[in-house]
Amino acid sequence: MTTDQLTERPTAQVESAGAKRPVAASPAIVPAVDIFEDAQGITLYADLPGVPREKLDVRVHDGHLFIEGEAVLPAPANLRVQHTEVRHPRFARAFAVSPDFDTSRIEANLKSGVLKLTVPRRDEARPRRVEVTVA
Repeated sequence: MTTDQLTERPTAQVESAGAKRPVAASPAIVPAVDIFEDAQGITLYADLPGVPREKLDVRVHDGHLFIEGEAVLPAPANLRVQHTEVRHPRFARAFAVSPDFDTSRIEANLKSGVLKLTVPRRDEARPRRVEVTVA
């Protein structure tokens, strides 16, 4: 994948309409991602263990892709919590998306703690073969 196609943005702040705004109010874990690119577009896999669909927010705004989620880790009812470091882990990651991709057609699927995003390439940005004729 070329770096100008999908570029990671700092999760602490993202430029939006000329102003910087915080992506998340509380500290967040940066989820690990794998990104694959082909002629059709980009496929992104993000590890979000314990995040249910209801606590997952994937959005696109001003050429940026935002992934945020909160894991649900239930404590057993008959046990008292003595110490916790990751009680309600939050995940957040942001990327700048090249105009070559059609963000209105992103498909998202969450399965077994892994988010799969498919971002198709715009038709006019796809590689095409040009026929050459002999004159």
